[in-house]
Amino acid sequence: MPSEDGARRCFHPLKAVLPVLSLVLFLAPLSPSTADAAALAGWGAEWPNTDFSRHTVPLREIESGGVPKDGISSIDQPRFTGLQALAAPASLAAPYPLDLGEEEPVIAFEHAGDARAYPVRILMRHEIVNDVVGGLPVTVTYCPLCNTSIVFDRNSGGRTLDFGVSGKLRNSDLVMYDRQTESWWQQFTGEAIVGELAGTKLRILPSRLESLTRFRDRYPNGKILLPVFGNPGFYVNPYRHYDSRRRPLFYDGALPRGIRPMARIVAVEDRAWTLELLAEEKRIEDGGIVLTWSPGQNSALAEEDISESDHVGNVVVQRRTENGLEDIPYTVTFAFVFHAFHPRAEIRR
Repeated sequence: MPSEDGARRCFHPLKAVLPVLSLVLFLAPLSPSTADAAALAGWGAEWPNTDFSRHTVPLREIESGGVPKDGISSIDQPRFTGLQALAAPASLAAPYPLDLGEEEPVIAFEHAGDARAYPVRILMRHEIVNDVVGGLPVTVTYCPLCNTSIVFDRNSGGRTLDFGVSGKLRNSDLVMYDRQTESWWQQFTGEAIVGELAGTKLRILPSRLESLTRFRDRYPNGKILLPVFGNPGFYVNPYRHYDSRRRPLFYDGALPRGIRPMARIVAVEDRAWTLELLAEEKRIEDGGIVLTWSPGQNSALAEEDISESDHVGNVVVQRRTENGLEDIPYTVTFAFVFHAFHPRAEIRR
């Protein structure tokens, strides 16, 4: 894992690469075969173990996010503390306490009675946590450019995979890689898009993006992820006011009509509702799916100090079953992201 200073330097790629991206817009488009060959020419040395002959998407759709492989360091040996320790950071056994606002967003996941919260301000800087929760190997992910928080079962094909950050993007979304085969995986879909495992899909697990307060209310004995580095200034939002931009970064695809590209939506597979609609209705039922909204939870992508950001609210998505309502996978993302992956689907608003 790189040092704290090294991680800080490599995590601010936007200013360095935007001039290059602007220049590319003036170049004549390459033919598909030429574009794929050009991409491969730049990847071979860094990815000698990736089988680029196998891919489910055109290679030209994948671009650099401005950092190299593992330039954003995943957390592979996560450490946790009990929620009660947050009120008395001086008593923490771990070296780096975390001072979180009560309404800050965390990715909440529970399995077999083991409930854990992963603060988005930490995931903002690492994007991937490889963990074992209640005996189940999982990968907890967050893509800041898409505001997508997704938890995966990392068991696949009879083996347990470990994931890292490739430094690549597709549709502005995080491209992960597994360290066993160095195949590339699309975070938004959980599908391997390049390499030996191309076409394989990871199982997406139900999780919630909610405020620390709501997690504490649901799991008073739950655990919370501790930071890796000791400098509190490292764990701030480097994408200040990103969610109020007119257009996303690292995306030149088609935009949805009649809705702001950066408007938040709630996505469940190929269905989506605007967060604005859900906040107005408070509860939406659609084909056995029940979406609810409640106030609280700061935006992760507005102010540098996430605890000072405006509230966007908490979302819960469940399905009616014989045993009552059960959580199902969902993500709160941006309209442009959903449209990129589901161009024919309607966003209900």
